[in-house]
Amino acid sequence: MKLSMMSYTMACQPEFFSLDAMFDLTVELKLDGIDIVTLYDRTAAELRKMADDHGIPVVCHTFFSPLDVAAAVSDGHAVDVAKRSIEDAVVLGAPTVMIPTLNNAKLPRDKARTAWIKGLNKVMPFAKQADVNLTIENFPGENSPFVTSADFLTAAAEVDGLKLTYDNGNAATGENPAESFTRCFDYIVHAHFKDWDIIDTPANGYSRMLDGRYYQPALVGEGNVDQAGCLKVMKSSGYSGYINIEYEGNKYRPDEAVRRAVDYLRKLYIKV
Repeated sequence: MKLSMMSYTMACQPEFFSLDAMFDLTVELKLDGIDIVTLYDRTAAELRKMADDHGIPVVCHTFFSPLDVAAAVSDGHAVDVAKRSIEDAVVLGAPTVMIPTLNNAKLPRDKARTAWIKGLNKVMPFAKQADVNLTIENFPGENSPFVTSADFLTAAAEVDGLKLTYDNGNAATGENPAESFTRCFDYIVHAHFKDWDIIDTPANGYSRMLDGRYYQPALVGEGNVDQAGCLKVMKSSGYSGYINIEYEGNKYRPDEAVRRAVDYLRKLYIKV
């Protein structure tokens, strides 16, 4: 099992975030890599130097581009953003990029999926030229275009070369996450682990997801997602990629959350 720091987790509470502290924690916990989510007003070369100075490989670069917005695609803006970000990934040394598939255009989820597929097809040639894996993830939300394995496989059939960053917590908002992994295994090159507290009725702080239940972020291992089942199927499949530690809650400071999640997953991996 290869665990990676996710800069997004550390930046979710900006008052505690610094790039130096993030890299130091990555070294302290002996994590195997780091996913740089946006560039934090630095150049890719500056972040690459920080990673190299700490002996940490950049294993993914995550960026945002409104590829589902027809106007932003037709005027070239969204594609240009993606192209520049793929170029940044090359500088970072990241073999994989990931684009979160927000429903920017507020379309019904099937139409949003179609829009994303069109946009991803515009970007894929740049990823292939750069020899970088272009991925999307299972993304949460009642109106998200990509939650389930069927959602992703629809896109994979239409975007030649598209890969998946498997997010076990987000997959769990629409289907059994271990089964989702198995169905998409041939396309998975990166992963996120996250967790949720899940209830059946509305409550403050909870969001309705695709399965009709209500979700609130929790620390990996403290929520209702079957982490053991996910790790077991990943281990038996021979998955050799990285797993990001993702935490969007505020019960813990990000550094404490990552420490706890890493300890939990390392112990769990031995057992499954």
